[in-house]
Amino acid sequence: MSKLTFLQLAQKVLAEENRAMSPQDIWDTAVMKGYDKLLGSQGKTPWNSLGARLYVDVRDNPDSAFAVTNSRPKSFYLKDAGIDNTITTIPVTVSHSKPSYLEKDLHPFLVYYGHNYLKAHIKTIAAQRSEKKEFGEWVHPDAVGCYFSFQDWADEVVEVSSVFGHSSIRIFSFELKRDLNFSNLREAFFQAVSNSSWANEGYLVAANIDRNDDFRAELKRLSAAFGIGVIDLDIADPDATEIILPALSKDYLDWVTVNKLTMNPDFREFLRRVKNDISTRELRKEGYDEVKSRDDLLMAYEKLVSIPK
Repeated sequence: MSKLTFLQLAQKVLAEENRAMSPQDIWDTAVMKGYDKLLGSQGKTPWNSLGARLYVDVRDNPDSAFAVTNSRPKSFYLKDAGIDNTITTIPVTVSHSKPSYLEKDLHPFLVYYGHNYLKAHIKTIAAQRSEKKEFGEWVHPDAVGCYFSFQDWADEVVEVSSVFGHSSIRIFSFELKRDLNFSNLREAFFQAVSNSSWANEGYLVAANIDRNDDFRAELKRLSAAFGIGVIDLDIADPDATEIILPALSKDYLDWVTVNKLTMNPDFREFLRRVKNDISTRELRKEGYDEVKSRDDLLMAYEKLVSIPK
């Protein structure tokens, strides 16, 4: 039998299933049916390679056989199948190998989401630049961000709110992981509690979150108990990233911990930048991480998952 391409495999699965499916579900179903053996080449993370092929085909090929849903997570279906584009998927559980990319590769995707959906200006904190011996390992967040209310409020409102003691900014803290499952949940979650609970909103961010019902229930329990939110970082479709569990929003900062974090020069620079931007009410982009375009992120994604040619 002749070998299939990723798109041919997706078309075969979608035609047989006759429903909208995420790239992960398409791959899981293909594995269950043995179709993965028909691929000419798979790569290290074939489910991601499949997703990238589908996104690029829909985006760039006006004659594509595929269409994408409006829902989150994004799902694909065949144009001629007559499927409602708001249909959600039915997940299939299959174990996978670890992703080949590094946590540092995920930062641009978080910066894009933070800028476009949280209106936050984000800066990466390089923990290796700190002296951590005094305080232990779990001290530094992977990234911090700031929302400035003067982006949206009239000057008069900002000034009056400050008289009444209302903070004109919101500080976010992010702990970033490649994957999140039962094997690393408690360590990752309590690392996020240690590193991010000082902020107005603290988040645990992961690119691959286990969809097991028991796992999601435990994740929800921990989030509610400790106020840490969870962000599902979709690196195949940056605009599909979403907060799946909201953080407890606090009106105060833990200033003792903020002072502790100043051992890191990146964090000190972040504080100086925030102070200057508040004073001048003029945001200076060079003080924060660069916000890459969606197209740049999609190209980066294709390189990260090592799509075979």
